[in-house]
Amino acid sequence: MTPKSSSAPSRRSFLASTAVAAAAVAGGAPLLTACGGGQSGKKEGATSGKDARKILPAFAARSVVPPDIPSRNGSSAGFTRFIPAAEQKSSVAGKLGKGSTIKIMSPFWGTPPAGSNAYYRAMNEAIGVRTVWQNQDGNTYDEKLGAVLASSDIPDVVIVPSWNLTGKIPGAVNAKFEDLGPYLSGDKVKDFPNLAAVPTDAWQRSIFGGALRGIPMPASYVVNIAPFYRKDIFDKEGYELPTTADGFLSFAKEITSARSKVWACDDLKWTAFNVFGVPPGSDKALWWDLVDGKLVNRIETTEYLEALEWMRKLYAADVVHPDARAVQGDGGNRFVSGQVLIYNQDLSSWYGKSVEQTGRSKAEFEMGAMDIFGHDGGDPRLYAQQPAGMWAFVRKGSPEKLVRDVLAVSNFTAAPYGTTERMLTDYGVEGTHFSVKDGLPVKNDQGNIDIVGAFDYTGDPAAYIAHPDRPEIAKAQVEWQQRMGAFTKKTPFYGLTVTEPGRWTNLADNFEQLEDDVVRGRKKVGDMQQAVSDWKSQGGDKLRDWYKKLLDASGPAAN
Repeated sequence: MTPKSSSAPSRRSFLASTAVAAAAVAGGAPLLTACGGGQSGKKEGATSGKDARKILPAFAARSVVPPDIPSRNGSSAGFTRFIPAAEQKSSVAGKLGKGSTIKIMSPFWGTPPAGSNAYYRAMNEAIGVRTVWQNQDGNTYDEKLGAVLASSDIPDVVIVPSWNLTGKIPGAVNAKFEDLGPYLSGDKVKDFPNLAAVPTDAWQRSIFGGALRGIPMPASYVVNIAPFYRKDIFDKEGYELPTTADGFLSFAKEITSARSKVWACDDLKWTAFNVFGVPPGSDKALWWDLVDGKLVNRIETTEYLEALEWMRKLYAADVVHPDARAVQGDGGNRFVSGQVLIYNQDLSSWYGKSVEQTGRSKAEFEMGAMDIFGHDGGDPRLYAQQPAGMWAFVRKGSPEKLVRDVLAVSNFTAAPYGTTERMLTDYGVEGTHFSVKDGLPVKNDQGNIDIVGAFDYTGDPAAYIAHPDRPEIAKAQVEWQQRMGAFTKKTPFYGLTVTEPGRWTNLADNFEQLEDDVVRGRKKVGDMQQAVSDWKSQGGDKLRDWYKKLLDASGPAAN
């Protein structure tokens, strides 16, 4: 069945996972009053601890089909076989929808399908609603989102990715969207059993402005960026995987041959941060870690500078493909063509790239994922990603019937693997969108046109990976997560959606570009040190105090 995102999505990882879906053949804290006042009108801070427990849905696991590879160390669950129609079970008792027309605004990459297509009609009929999709260009979605939320004409449902929670949008989310607690908190969620099976930390992450406002896309918290290597070439040449940062640099020099148009690697900045044990940059709340009782930001750490210096050495040694230096072209294409032997990308590309190369033998193309190593050869020190990174929000002031019908949609699309609802959501109608060949579902042209994005943005089950057509990849992906998960630490603000004071929200916006300039030699490490000093004096130290007060008042969400 259609593969699911294996970790909380960033913009990069989400684009990678949606590309996989398109290519798939099968498988597919108490409120801090000092930081924003009471719960109903909260503008800053976060909610955890006992106040969160009053808001969160009661968890009730659903075991429809036991996974072939159970979740461990925060990994996704893994499925390696297709569940045929005769064995599929229903997870929804009848139609929960009561006939509402629901307008949904969502990001979309590519050409949206026709609004009255057979897939939309089949889903609407099964749920008991009529959805009207207002698909918007995903590349400029932040602009559209900001404009819509600043207006009085807000659709019934708005999909918001975490990477769009910048500027004034977090405040608008708190002000413009419905509190779903009256429908989902505690045992109320039992009206929607599939939503009750969504992991609690994903719901915790869905508390905005002191209220349960978002319906999450849950994901594994294990690091989602893997360093991939051309296993076929490594096997042929007898290369051994390096296990230290210095060893990697020496190895990269040995295997690079610009004359033969072969470079050791593409840009590996994301992997560098993991190798040197730097807290993640995917969510600003995760930039902070508690070290000897003091909150320290990732950009203040020695490890941060060491990671940048290591990546800088790779560039200086000319072992990185020149197009990566110029930030042009596609690293994945360079990897597939053999111009680079190592590149990093979302874990989902393991399946996507392999499917793209169907027809080539393992001797011609096979990719593997290196385990992330500690820079000195010891165990890695990895940090948890957020357990949800995209939400569906319901317009504030919506009538109860419409809210319940939206939740009916989300409950349907959160159906677990092995159910008729999951099959319809992922594959559409048999004969119209797919057929079963050699025991596996295969989308036809109409299926690939109609079923690209949409309904699964409104709700998803707990993270899983399913590739019945490539069971060895599903197994390898889950086992990689399990190994990396064993070295993963949850930082104090893991699982929380933190609304920072507006005066500081853009304080660190230029750091990603500066990182890229430093590693490519356009700026010096000293320039980064000066930027960190400026960040501290311009508000970083005050932001630290703000976060520390929040932590002292609330405690961490994860124990």
